[in-house]
Amino acid sequence: MIMPLNVSADPRKDALQQWLNTLANTHHIQTESLRPASSDASFRRYFRVDTNKAPLIIMDAPPQHENCIPFIDIAEKLAKAGLNVPAILEKDLENGWLLLTDLGNDTYYQRIQKDIDDTALQTLYRDALQALVQMQQASVLDLPAYNAQRLRDELELFTEWYVNQHCQSQLSDDEKNALEKTFSLLVAHNAKQPCVFVHRDYHSPNLLVCDQDIYGPNPGIIDFQDAVNGPISYDLASLVMDARTTWEEPQQLDWAIRYWQMAQEAKLPVPDDFANFHTDYEFMGLQRNLRILGVFARLSIRDGKDHYLAHIPRVNAYVRQVANRYLVFKPLLRLLDRLENIEQKTGYTF
Repeated sequence: MIMPLNVSADPRKDALQQWLNTLANTHHIQTESLRPASSDASFRRYFRVDTNKAPLIIMDAPPQHENCIPFIDIAEKLAKAGLNVPAILEKDLENGWLLLTDLGNDTYYQRIQKDIDDTALQTLYRDALQALVQMQQASVLDLPAYNAQRLRDELELFTEWYVNQHCQSQLSDDEKNALEKTFSLLVAHNAKQPCVFVHRDYHSPNLLVCDQDIYGPNPGIIDFQDAVNGPISYDLASLVMDARTTWEEPQQLDWAIRYWQMAQEAKLPVPDDFANFHTDYEFMGLQRNLRILGVFARLSIRDGKDHYLAHIPRVNAYVRQVANRYLVFKPLLRLLDRLENIEQKTGYTF
């Protein structure tokens, strides 16, 4: 068999390389240093390239799948709010390429995997909490509303992809009715919360450790293009019930209290009583984590990204943590037990 010559396995990367060649003199880019930086759950991927000063990042977002405009617009909002986000140096929207400043080599998630000591960990998360309070004061002009209808629609991911597809199960009529009541309760409670700027994925993989002057203040914030105007407790729930990193409940509570105190000082619309705020972010965390169970199942089944399955037990544990505390969520626990073939204990009240 005669094999074709000079056929690239990645023609899009080749085109990106040509685009960088046109920018090399302006930004002193060493084009031969182009290398993968990371990818995410979408079609976006990222490359890093060296210059005669600091490295730069290239976002590759195929326009048939991704839209760079929200990233550009929201980056401007966050920069105006004083947050450390990538600066956009060059853009080619027709091809879906952005040349960005580099905010560091390690995400919070990567640094945590290196077994940092508790003092360093607490410093990182105090910075993240302070940045969250600052971000919640950013402009929400033109952001999509994270309203009751959208919250309700997202919960269907749990039923469709986690229950039906991942667990290969169908709900009985009683289970459907019980789950509908659970969804309605969560949406009604969460939609009543005051609304602020919501990142929607404010957790360890999207926070960069900025521990050198060239990277700016800690943390660097990325992956914010899906930001919305939504419930104030959402991003805190994302941070302390991190889908990629297990935080035990005492640590969650410590960070939640610190955030609540910071938010009060900043005059953000959080409840005066921490107990009420605790319920708010737990209900929000339950809603988010039910959605994430569906999202991770879909990423595996539809997109072939099976590594997301490793995070399902953690997310499931966060769901159970909240559901165990409130009597109204006992039917949800019974459903989870059935899906996981766990023998039900006597003493449940429905």
